[in-house]
Parts: sequence; C-alpha cells; structure tokens
Amino acid sequence: MDVSFLGGPRPQRGVGVVAPFDFALDRELWRWVPDEVSLHLTRTPFVPVEVSLDLARLVSEHETLGEAVRALTAVAPEVVAYACTSGSFVGGIAGERAMCEAMTRAGALPAVTTSGALLEALTELGVRRVALVTPYTVSVTRALREYVAEAGVRITGCAYMGLTRHIWQVPYRDVVGMARQAIRPGAADALFISCTNLPTYDVIPQLEAELRMPVLSANQVTMWAALRRLGTRAVGPYQALLDAAARERPVLPEETQEGWT
Repeated sequence: MDVSFLGGPRPQRGVGVVAPFDFALDRELWRWVPDEVSLHLTRTPFVPVEVSLDLARLVSEHETLGEAVRALTAVAPEVVAYACTSGSFVGGIAGERAMCEAMTRAGALPAVTTSGALLEALTELGVRRVALVTPYTVSVTRALREYVAEAGVRITGCAYMGLTRHIWQVPYRDVVGMARQAIRPGAADALFISCTNLPTYDVIPQLEAELRMPVLSANQVTMWAALRRLGTRAVGPYQALLDAAARERPVLPEETQEGWT
C-alpha cells in the first residue's frame, strides 16, 4: 500500500515531564495538550515511602531531577515540567526556584514546577485569597499553606483527606465534597485542588459553575505553564485559567463531563 500521499508525520513539539514514581494519571495530563504537542514522561526512582514530607523531599532532590532531565533531552523537548505539587513546595519558594535552576542546568531548556505554576496562575487571575483542597496528611497540607502564604496569598479555607497512598483512586464525588467544605461564601477568589495524582479534569468546569470562581488543579496549572513556555495554549472546556470568557461567568457545559458522578 502506498502511503506517501499522507505526507506525515506532522511536526511535533515536545514537553518533557518529570513525575514521581507513583504518578498514575498520564492520560489526564494529555487531555490538556493540543494535537501538535507531545508529552515525554519519565519518573523518579522508586522509594518505599508513603506520601509524606519525607517522600516530597526524596522525589525532588536535585541529583534525581538532573538525571531525569538529562534522559529527556534525548527526545529534544522544548520545556521540562516537574509534575509534583508537594515535591515542589516542600522547600518553600526558594526551594522551588532552585529546582527550576537545577533542571535548566541539566537540560539547557526552560523548566517549570507544579507549585511554581500555581503561583503563576494565581498572579494571572489576580487571586489574593484562595481556598485549598488536598488529599494529604495534615503535615503536608500545612507545608502547602505555608508556601502559598509565603507568596503573599491569603488562605481562606482548607480541607484535606489525610491520605498516604493510592491518591489516584479518589473518585470525583470526594473531590467535589472536599471543595464544598473548603469554600466559605464570599471569602475566596479561587479554589486550588492540590496533588498531581488527584483526578480533577472533569470536575473543574462543574465546580466553577457551582462556586462562581476559578478552580485550579495541580495538573491543570502544570500543563498551562509548560505550554505557555511554548507560546501555545492548554486546551480544556469551561476552565477559567484557560479561557478568558469563562472568567466572567462560568457556565455548565451542554454535555455531561466524563466520569462525573
């Protein structure tokens, strides 16, 4: 069969992604990515530690990041993203910046982290007051609160799940329930749902319509910031961070979102 008439493959642009060893939501990341962009994922080495501050430190060591980025350079990405919220806020703002510098040194390309992307997104939306939802224990949640406060953003409410494993298995209904717990009427400018291993894609437009405010999630801000470095946009229906029209008056999509129960 002569396939020369197809003319492909189409040129692609690459985003390298460094994820923790237990990251299980590769497909969710792809949902924010336009057709001309490919994701190239690699994972940090396995360590027998549950989700905790100790794990966050282990999966964000500069030597580990450097090795991962050097492996990714074989496929020539244009930007590299570290997709772990706790791993990028555990060292505070200075620690997050140092991580980006370490990744850039290893690959000679722009680098972003989930927690750095969060602060970038809050600035983009003019958010000064935020409510937080996390799947973490109290100690990891406290570290996130400290990181956000260090950036000058006030936390108006917080709800957490206390999980140390299998976070990717949390159903959407539990994420929504925690979001409702974290919000107090008129107190917050936005809601942030933490952890790249927590599924959020389909709940964002639903919560924005219900809460009448931007809803950010860890995977969303990571992809948004990485693609922004390429001069292109993340894709996603009715998400205020991605669509200026949705910032004015979020509305429910006409079709039921996948997995919404």
